[in-house]
Amino acid sequence: MAADRPTDALLRAAAEFVGTFSFVFIGVGTIASGAITGDGSLLPIALAHGLTFAIMVSALGHISGGHFNPAVTIAFLLTRRLSLLVGVLYLVAQLAAATAAVLMIKWLFPGTSAEGAGYGAPAIDPGISAGEALVFEALLTFFLVWVVFATAADIRGTFKAIAGLAIGLTITVGMLVAFPLTGAAMNPARAFGPQLVDTSFDDFWVWYAGPILGGAIAALLYELLYLRPLRPPVVGPPETGVVEPRPGDTAVS
Repeated sequence: MAADRPTDALLRAAAEFVGTFSFVFIGVGTIASGAITGDGSLLPIALAHGLTFAIMVSALGHISGGHFNPAVTIAFLLTRRLSLLVGVLYLVAQLAAATAAVLMIKWLFPGTSAEGAGYGAPAIDPGISAGEALVFEALLTFFLVWVVFATAADIRGTFKAIAGLAIGLTITVGMLVAFPLTGAAMNPARAFGPQLVDTSFDDFWVWYAGPILGGAIAALLYELLYLRPLRPPVVGPPETGVVEPRPGDTAVS
């Protein structure tokens, strides 16, 4: 397979590095900027993460698939939609990019603004337990990977029509729900870079086990229900039982 050739695999991994770096730099940078201005509002943080992810998926999805998230890459490995070589290179690129992005923030941001924000490292609200935080991260990543498979892995999906918008918005709404409670990482790389630079590893397993578990369940379930075999038929014709116009079809008057 062409993607298994070392040169192709490295080129795809480079796209994953750029996409992950951008996502973490903008996301964590927004948190650090909020510390400078004294306005750590939730909405700008959620939008910064989600929109950057959407932009990078739209820009680089045709090269690497636009994973930028070890939980997504592992999900694709589990469903045999990614070769082992490419998968390992993706994981290395994602973790290295997240670390590099946080180191860049540490260097560029003035004073202790970034350090004071923990370099964006996720943390558990004292009002919930580590187990509850794990469930939050697993559930939100389930939604994220479900959307990834529905829009990008399923040939009947709307990837070409909406590109990364659905995926990015899933990250945004997930952060709106759980950022104050768990950091709503939904992405082991998003947790790894800040944790490594900040040397804050309290309950670190939550942001690795949760997203990987939730993503794996979503991928395997979507694969089982809708992709092997490819079913049900896309809605539209009367024989599908759902008469509904599809993009490009004339609406029934």
